[in-house]
This record gives sequence, C-alpha cells and structure tokens, in this order.
Amino acid sequence: MELYRLTASQVKAQMAAKEISSAELTASILARIAGKEDSINSYLYIDAESVKEQAQAYDARVLRTEEIRSGGGIPIAIKDNICLEGVPTTCASKILGDFKPVYNAHVIESLRKAEAVFIGKTNLDEFAMGSSTENSAFKTTANPWDISRVPGGSSGGSAAAVAVGEAIWAIGSDTGGSIDRKSVV
Repeated sequence: MELYRLTASQVKAQMAAKEISSAELTASILARIAGKEDSINSYLYIDAESVKEQAQAYDARVLRTEEIRSGGGIPIAIKDNICLEGVPTTCASKILGDFKPVYNAHVIESLRKAEAVFIGKTNLDEFAMGSSTENSAFKTTANPWDISRVPGGSSGGSAAAVAVGEAIWAIGSDTGGSIDRKSVV
C-alpha cells in the first residue's frame, strides 16, 4: 500500500510502532503531489526541500531520544490564510503576493511543538470569501472525485489535498461549512 493512502490514525500507529519514518511518509506525499497537483491545484506554495529537511530532523530526533510525539513527523497542509513565519501567505490574493509573515499563528506554534511537518500552503477563495475554491486569484482547485467540479468550501485546497493523498491532514478555516473528510481517490 502507498503510504499516502493511510489515514491519520493509521499513520500515527505505524509511526509509534516505528514501522514507517517521517522521511518515508513525506517522500510518498511529495511523489503523490508531483503526480496529481497539475490536475487538482490544491497548493499555492510548497518548498519540497524544507519539507524533506523537517521530516529528516524529526526522524533524527526520534533516533536520539526514541520519543514519538503524537502527530509528530506527519505531513500537514496549511490553508493560505494562516500565518507561517517566513512562508508566503497570500490568502489567494495578488494583493498579498509578496507577504511573508514575521510570526506564526497560534495553531502553527502548537503544531511546531508537536513537530508536524509543514508541506505547504493550500488554495482557497480569495481571503476565504467564497464557497467553492474557484475564486482564488491564482487558480481553481478541482474536486478529486470529479475534476470538472469544485471541492466546495473556502478550504477546498486543504480538503482536496487530503482527499487525493497530497497530505495526511490539513488545516482550514470555517467560513461556512468546509469539507473535512479523509478519503483518498
């Protein structure tokens, strides 16, 4: 089975049992992104080298201390309206095209403490003002179940990334009923 097909619960259990490493899981996710992203358009920003470094750093710490943190080392996608220090945060708007926050949102600080691996920033309706993820200034996210349709919700990039296996889990924001279900297509 491809690692990207595992649910978050399965990943947590296999990582706790040291059956898989963060680097292996991350490589599977990055390969899936490479194969699917052109048709799905879940992401606005990915730094693959940083993602690999984060996973390797987690695995190295686990080897040194043997401590497994719940959620640690698991690749996560972040909606592009959530600030991640030094990483482009556009809110899917060209107005913020060059904006890189100098601070992290609280949820990012919590995820850093848990040692999550940040894949990248996901597409959304501009400033999360919409319900389809087709009103981004950059591109339209497709529904992985039927790419002629939209995923729905302003967090459609996050939902599509999880649904297609481009992330194990993702952070979105609730503007009016975003999708939050894990089913890989």
